[in-house]
Amino acid sequence: MSVDAPARDLVRVRGLTIRYGDTAALSDVSLSIREHEIFGIIGPAGSGKTSFLRALNRMDEFTPAMTVDGAVEFDGKNVRDWRNAYALRSRIGVVFPLPVGLPMTIYDNVALSPRLRGIRRRSELDEIVERCLTRAALWDEVKDRLDSLGSLLSGGQQQRLTIARALSQEPQLLLLDEFSIAVDPVTTMRIEDVLKELKQEVTIVLVTNLVQQARRLADRTAFFLMGEFVELAETEQLFTGEVADPRTRDYVEGRFG
Repeated sequence: MSVDAPARDLVRVRGLTIRYGDTAALSDVSLSIREHEIFGIIGPAGSGKTSFLRALNRMDEFTPAMTVDGAVEFDGKNVRDWRNAYALRSRIGVVFPLPVGLPMTIYDNVALSPRLRGIRRRSELDEIVERCLTRAALWDEVKDRLDSLGSLLSGGQQQRLTIARALSQEPQLLLLDEFSIAVDPVTTMRIEDVLKELKQEVTIVLVTNLVQQARRLADRTAFFLMGEFVELAETEQLFTGEVADPRTRDYVEGRFG
């Protein structure tokens, strides 16, 4: 009888501390994210969840007041050692809380990244656009209007277009920061179904204020509180009370937050 090998760590974080000026947003975080898992991060607003995501692909470089100490390794290499930050970010896709549609057609939104990689043949671009829109559960709704502006889509459709655009980078890691904050419940459930399928191909980090969303999707979940990494556990363990810190139990049971 064969035993499956344990999943390798795609991301390793050691002693991560993030500050904005003199204010610490997150202190001394050490954890690992396994390949092909959905890794949930929960906690009240202001707990450092988004700051953690920003450190993973060096988005802190866009925020002059933000400083990052400690080590973040992606695929075995410290992210600070990448000479080309854009190459790093091409392997780490990001979906923000509000859909960010580029001022171009639906087709061009998805084809932009492949074109930047040097892909010019229309048939190849067509294939990529259809595949990414299909993976984002949007193809059937937009296939007859690919030349329409992406900004004319509904909010839920624009968020799925954002996911399709992120997937067109062919990332190994996909970061989602409160993806459902501006999306209706029906569309949220559709995107959740997409994410369950995508983890076969991509590692996903899911930041959410909706604890039940983490329970539905995440394989493991970390709890952050007021800049502290409180604990990490298998998700069902976290939600069934088998936790080391009573603050975690209080949060998932809705006693604060």
